[in-house]
Amino acid sequence: MTKALPSVSRPASPGFATFDDPRHSLLVDGDGEPDFGAIQTSEDFLALKRRVTRFILPATLLFLAWYVTFVLLSAYAADFMSTPLFGTVNVGLTMGFLQFVTTIIITMAYARYSKKRLDPQVEKVRALAETDEELA
Repeated sequence: MTKALPSVSRPASPGFATFDDPRHSLLVDGDGEPDFGAIQTSEDFLALKRRVTRFILPATLLFLAWYVTFVLLSAYAADFMSTPLFGTVNVGLTMGFLQFVTTIIITMAYARYSKKRLDPQVEKVRALAETDEELA
């Protein structure tokens, strides 16, 4: 059985039969638009979701536990929180400042994690939706 060849005046579009092997399997519909349903069930997208959850869930839970501890100590352990550390700086001020430090550390850790682990996976997912025109 023979395959239809594209004419010289009309470039090959997704779904047009040629002898060339496709560069990769595209998850696009008949109109050349991304098939989001298929992309969401693809192994690359599911791996991306797992990688995001692997960082976000523990980081969020740890930070919330730290924040709730600070709030509860501020509300119910006023004597402890007002314990002077040096000069007029007490435990409460130090813990409040450390909330900002923790936020900065989590942001930097996420940026590093994202660059190393998420960005390469995002590129794989994007490649699933690229059309032949975008590849050229």
